[in-house]
Amino acid sequence: MAEPVQQTKILVSACLMGLKVRYNGSEKAALQATLQRWQQENRLVIHCPELAAGLPVPRLPAEIVAGNGADVMRGRAQIIENSGQDVTAHYQLAAWLALQAAQQAGCSAALLTDGSPTCASQSIYNGTFSGTRQPGMGVATALLQQHGIRVFSEQQLPALMAWVNEREKCR
Repeated sequence: MAEPVQQTKILVSACLMGLKVRYNGSEKAALQATLQRWQQENRLVIHCPELAAGLPVPRLPAEIVAGNGADVMRGRAQIIENSGQDVTAHYQLAAWLALQAAQQAGCSAALLTDGSPTCASQSIYNGTFSGTRQPGMGVATALLQQHGIRVFSEQQLPALMAWVNEREKCR
């Protein structure tokens, strides 16, 4: 008798699931049929790292200054709010809590919000609060990837679907 295929668990940004937890109190609902199905199959671990770290909703916009998420986690860059306040420690905690949530649930992938100083996997804001993006990743993405968890942005949902299908087909 063949072993049942173990379903891939996926950490998902809470804002992508329609929860109003973003810095400005909004959501980024990218909930498509696949995400609905995966949620019904109990594959998704819905998590907001920033909320878990105790950051309020709404909160001031924050950007990584002089580096990327990996640099912040190594203590070589900072995350600053547009007020000038250094909130690096809060965001580092957010990254560790995201990793903890993913590991405890057995997640092998994550679908996170791009542009965020925490969750970005493709681009981050450049630290000038001018709305300009640059290639880079946020602190949680850097830490998750460092621990073997594959991270996708919301624009990469088709790639995540293909990755999950390929992974489960090979088992």
